[in-house]
Amino acid sequence: MAAVRAEDSNTYCYRIHALDSPARGPCGGSSRLLCMRSPVERDVRLEVPVTAGEMELGGLLGSGRLRLLVCFLGVFVCYFYYGILQETITRGKYGEGEKQERFHFALSLVFVQCIVNSLFAKFLTHFFESGKADRTHSWLYAACSLSYVGAMVSSNSALQYVNYPTQVLGKSCKPIPVMILGATVLRKKYPLTKYLCVLLIVLGVALFMYKPKNAGSSGDDHVFGYGELLLLLSLTLDGLTGVSQDHMRANFQTGSYQMMLHVNLWSSLILGAVYLVYISLPCK
Repeated sequence: MAAVRAEDSNTYCYRIHALDSPARGPCGGSSRLLCMRSPVERDVRLEVPVTAGEMELGGLLGSGRLRLLVCFLGVFVCYFYYGILQETITRGKYGEGEKQERFHFALSLVFVQCIVNSLFAKFLTHFFESGKADRTHSWLYAACSLSYVGAMVSSNSALQYVNYPTQVLGKSCKPIPVMILGATVLRKKYPLTKYLCVLLIVLGVALFMYKPKNAGSSGDDHVFGYGELLLLLSLTLDGLTGVSQDHMRANFQTGSYQMMLHVNLWSSLILGAVYLVYISLPCK
């Protein structure tokens, strides 16, 4: 077999000579010419065209350190301000004088949050995942939204009984139910380092929450009560949400923005239906 380069610089032709056969005699061999493109050109055809905006965005956030810094600041600043607003709303008192009352509208608060999340996710999907097809079944989104709504309502309701730092510390144990349900339901295997990290988180939360009793302390100190039970329920539902999201990513390659959009849309529908039933009741 001899290689011959064609006029096109990216095309190579191979002349293949057949072996002599008894039927054709010693001079009865044949040959044929096989031409193919070079691997470089074939690989170029598989590349996805990139727009100028994507190239500019990739250039700005191409550095791993810069991207990590931007994500860290975004999570820290937004979550910090979100905590201030959430505690102000849920633990504040409304009204004047003897008519003051505490906040009792966790469903309405979560309903508004889901609507705003849906609008924001729609904006992100339009600009970053507009050309990506979503093959995830709708019933999976609906099932995920049930645990998602339950976790958010329980978490917001717990703030009526515990302060926000306690809620955050309790929610920091979220990897525990996620790992337990992932190992039992999805049969996932986690490395030993992840188990050690979760153990350190639990020990840190326990040390922070531990308050030794003093001799002169009053007998009405706060103990494990209704607020902590709500946080425990929220953690369990968070674990179910994490397992369902892992299932969708593994089997349907669901995008982050698509998942955010559809889960919040289903959550808005569920909460809207619950709210309509609630206001239609004769005695509230």
